[in-house]
Amino acid sequence: MPPARPDGTDAIPPAGGLGRRTLVTGLGLLVPATAVARVAPHAPAHPHAPAAPHAPAHAALHAPAIVGRAARPRPLVMLDPGHGGKDPGAIGVSGTYEKHVAEAAASELQRQLEASGRYRVAMTRADDRFIPLEGRVDIAHTHKASLFISMHADALTNRAVRGASVYTLSSKASDRQTAMLAQTENSADRYGGPQMHADSPEVQEILASLVTEETRHGAAHMASSIVSSFRPRIGLLQHPSRHASFVVLKSADIPSVLVEMGFMSNHMDEAALRQAAHRMVVAGAMVQAIDRYFATDSMVTHATG
Repeated sequence: MPPARPDGTDAIPPAGGLGRRTLVTGLGLLVPATAVARVAPHAPAHPHAPAAPHAPAHAALHAPAIVGRAARPRPLVMLDPGHGGKDPGAIGVSGTYEKHVAEAAASELQRQLEASGRYRVAMTRADDRFIPLEGRVDIAHTHKASLFISMHADALTNRAVRGASVYTLSSKASDRQTAMLAQTENSADRYGGPQMHADSPEVQEILASLVTEETRHGAAHMASSIVSSFRPRIGLLQHPSRHASFVVLKSADIPSVLVEMGFMSNHMDEAALRQAAHRMVVAGAMVQAIDRYFATDSMVTHATG
């Protein structure tokens, strides 16, 4: 019989000359401390209190089972219907407001993207309200967007010009027409009153220089994908991929593009954009472009962090 302990319980006989304390200390070298804590006995709170029952010496310690790998989060696409509220945007030759066309097209694109099940989608505005340009960028950052797409249908003085085009951020405009377009877009904040205004050209140049190379690459890749998807289905400008200092594209870490779906100053573009069937085609082409964008490994890494 093993000797009795002072508290009346039986002592565990030494195993190979090792006592309980030495045995637990040795286990600490083989298993995590939390596992040792589960099998090590607790000292009684009172010297005369009964001790907790001992775990069997042969009890196995099991590591937690690996159930599986967590699925990657779906990227969030931020859609930005241009203008809104007291800012009508361009007014078409038959009186159509750009703000209404932009919202309708963005809503259709949101519907198709969500139906695919591959993306989360958010809108800077889902109704007819005014949002300052910088506020749109802030919304994208608040949602931690992976991609920002601003949707427009502007007007030009030359009513013969028609076709879609895509724009990315640059401190210098790619051409005179794009420079004038950016100036018009950047002046939209005038509808917000004196406290709402676009940044000066000097500040815009500084902001453009802060955009990371990864973001520039992502925006250029997205613009190229849109042009490729539009080409067989939708008429394009002669040089459809352009760049200028657009305030709404100034995010330093979210690839951002501005899509001109056509020009309200051209009666054929305006008539097409008024049709839901045409907007469905535009949205379908953009879904294809977005799929191609996120299919690239580097883009997925950027989107999911």
